[in-house]
Amino acid sequence: MSFSFFKPSKPKTPPELVKAIRESLLALDSKTVAEVKALEKALEEVEKNFLAMRQMLSGDGEVEPNMDQVSQLTLEICKEDIISLVIHKLPSLGWEARKGLVHCWCILLRQMVGPSHCCVEYLENHLELLDFLVVCYDNKEIALHCGIMLRECIKYPNLAKYILESTSFELFFKYVELPNFDVASDAFATFKDLLTKHPTAVSEFLTSHYEEFFELYEKLLTSTNYVTRRQSLKLISEFLLESPNSHIMKRYIVEVRYLKVMMTLLKDSSKNIQISAFHIFKIFVANPNKPWEIILILAKNHEKLLDLLHNLSVGKGTEDEQFEEEKDLIIKEIDRISRLPNFVR
Repeated sequence: MSFSFFKPSKPKTPPELVKAIRESLLALDSKTVAEVKALEKALEEVEKNFLAMRQMLSGDGEVEPNMDQVSQLTLEICKEDIISLVIHKLPSLGWEARKGLVHCWCILLRQMVGPSHCCVEYLENHLELLDFLVVCYDNKEIALHCGIMLRECIKYPNLAKYILESTSFELFFKYVELPNFDVASDAFATFKDLLTKHPTAVSEFLTSHYEEFFELYEKLLTSTNYVTRRQSLKLISEFLLESPNSHIMKRYIVEVRYLKVMMTLLKDSSKNIQISAFHIFKIFVANPNKPWEIILILAKNHEKLLDLLHNLSVGKGTEDEQFEEEKDLIIKEIDRISRLPNFVR
């Protein structure tokens, strides 16, 4: 005979768990003072249900997850619109619940049911949810969690392409300069993924939005914020030098306004920024098809440029040797331009 009065509760099945998650999230609509206790209880329920979801998806450390249950849970989450619900309820969730959600989000998006990522397909059919996640950078309480969720989405080409093409993409030029350092850094990490994860999609985007994009990007390169200038310089080097973007680079390096930006950055008080600027400036100078306007700028400013370059050094080591070789070639080319008949005094 058993004398146990307290039997452990039976684990919920995937449909039962999804139903419980849905009901606890909907209960968060209680907002009046009279319902504070009900709201607190709902938050506790959400946290408890997210913990159960996490254990079903990734196991409890001792027992591995049941993959049939994982697949069923994933399907139920999509069928019952839980993805849309959790995204819209993010501002109402407590820190532990958001932490649990982010963990589950990463597993759910990667989860394949049959031949497809059904959560990714759900997002492809509800793309406005991505816009909602982007604007969450305005809320510093949830910004970092939303950033992780966005970067997980960006791993999938169709979702990344949508964000690039959406009007919300322009918000990143504001978010990367937010006064909150952690939020601004996270926004830049997402911005970088958007511009580097899928080179072909990025190339198509830059081709069709060249003027608008680089006009906004120029503001990052000339920002008063040191971190913004340095990060944006490193990033532009990455995506301009991607092979699918060679036509973008060729277009960029014949524009006087962008040459002037790099020349200004060569004079920056930060040596790191000077070095990064040099690696883009050298492409303008080394271009064998420099337009007359570029040649004219280089010739008129050759004394200042040569002085800057002679004093520019990265330090010691193998990198220094390569840098010095490149620098010598650029110095020789600027000197050659300055001696052209049109410019000899």
